[in-house]
Amino acid sequence: MLEEVRERLSTGGELSRLEQSGVLHALQVLIENAIGKARQMIKSRGEPVPVSVYDAFTALARLKIIAESDLPAWNAAIGLRNRIVHEYMNIDMDRVLELVRSDRHRFVTDFLLSPIQGP
Repeated sequence: MLEEVRERLSTGGELSRLEQSGVLHALQVLIENAIGKARQMIKSRGEPVPVSVYDAFTALARLKIIAESDLPAWNAAIGLRNRIVHEYMNIDMDRVLELVRSDRHRFVTDFLLSPIQGP
């Protein structure tokens, strides 16, 4: 769905408010799935699973599953998910659509599609 939105936005198309809500929901679900995978990867290595999602991705970096240089992008994605869920009235939709237009959410999809490495 986000790929279709990216294509439409790149050709100058616009989205209705309903479609914009769909984009937010798709991003929320995408990021929540990545959070779930991160927690599962930590657990499968016998490591304690942090309560904080931010700490979970820090643990993935410590375990060399993701690059430490990727943490700022993960922190931003987690922050976006939190804003979608808890502060939906304060979302800058132009910034969200630019994120999709420029494919800056792709790293989350790539993480989800990557094979789970063994312990």
